Amino acid sequence: MAAARLLSRVLLFGIFVDSLVRAHRVTWIHARATFYGGGPTLGGACGYENTYAAGFGQNTAAVSGALFRNGEACGACYLVACDRKLDPQWCLPPRAASVTVTATNFCPANHRGGWCDPPNHHFDMSTPAFLQIARPGPEGIVPVLYTRVTCRRRGGVRFTLKGQANFNMVMISNVGGSGEVRSAWVRSGSGAWAPMSRNWGANWQITGGVEVHSKTLSFRVSLAGGSTLDFLHVVPSSWNFGQTFASSNQFS
Repeated sequence: MAAARLLSRVLLFGIFVDSLVRAHRVTWIHARATFYGGGPTLGGACGYENTYAAGFGQNTAAVSGALFRNGEACGACYLVACDRKLDPQWCLPPRAASVTVTATNFCPANHRGGWCDPPNHHFDMSTPAFLQIARPGPEGIVPVLYTRVTCRRRGGVRFTLKGQANFNMVMISNVGGSGEVRSAWVRSGSGAWAPMSRNWGANWQITGGVEVHSKTLSFRVSLAGGSTLDFLHVVPSSWNFGQTFASSNQFS
């Protein structure tokens, strides 16, 4: 009887994954997932001081280098399903065993066979996210399947001004669509668009001698996948370092 119930659950999981594959029309990739204590990450390799304030909520994860790609994955969304076929003991029942997480941090390699060593695909998830797909278990690690999905965000894209008098950065967060910022530009007042460079994570540096102080700022953002939007006059000329300004438009 127990064997029959196990077989039934495995078949149900197969049906569940198959329906998700058809819905998203993408290939699922095998990976592993662990969790860290407390809520979502504060700080970290993407530079989001507070993932709630950045618009990402509690379902966040640090990802291994194979996914992180030197910060390009910051803000990207992944649908992660616990692979009940491989671990029926700790994965939750099929219809409750998936969660969408945002990459907000980096899980570093220890080069001693760790789960985040290359070429492993690994998610070190916030506890609230992990508990939506699995029970902790004695080792706290489960096999998962994942796929990239569209990020659905509330409100507009957010721009946080950072830096000092001679060094200006902008943290771009709460990005919908692919969530993965590939390129960014700034326009000071009515001037020309000037490219910005990724300094680290989600932080983009204003370079090339562009004068931004006491100027209205506009931004152009291009995502992986090719979507580009202009955010005109989103920052008023009265801005100060540390302030965040939300746009009225969003990637879909």
